[in-house]
Amino acid sequence: MGRLVHFEIHVDDMDRAKKFYGEVFNWSFQDWSEYAGMPYFGAVTGDEKEPGINGALMQRQSPPPQPGQAMNGYACTMGVEDYDLTEEKILQNGGTVAMPKYALPGMAWQGYYMDTEGNIFGIHQPDENAK
Repeated sequence: MGRLVHFEIHVDDMDRAKKFYGEVFNWSFQDWSEYAGMPYFGAVTGDEKEPGINGALMQRQSPPPQPGQAMNGYACTMGVEDYDLTEEKILQNGGTVAMPKYALPGMAWQGYYMDTEGNIFGIHQPDENAK
């Protein structure tokens, strides 16, 4: 099986990206730069006993995606308990709306944002009453 076990978010400014993901999603980081041979910080995204994966922030090796450009890669979506509160944190910490909140009827609220590094990510709040 090819189960997803790790992700990497490419960043221009490591401190800015760590602050953004730490403040918005409460992630913590471990410096793995010595192993990677470049600025590379492991991202601990939650309790190991809960479903999910950990990943990393790595130094971007090429120009960032241009605003309005079609997705060229994967979009990570984070599960959240409170969509509106999370959106508020995203905006307060320098993120912007890429695709506003919408209902997945009978399932959840979903939306997409651009982080401080120009990367697109989603947030997802389960809600059977979404419509």
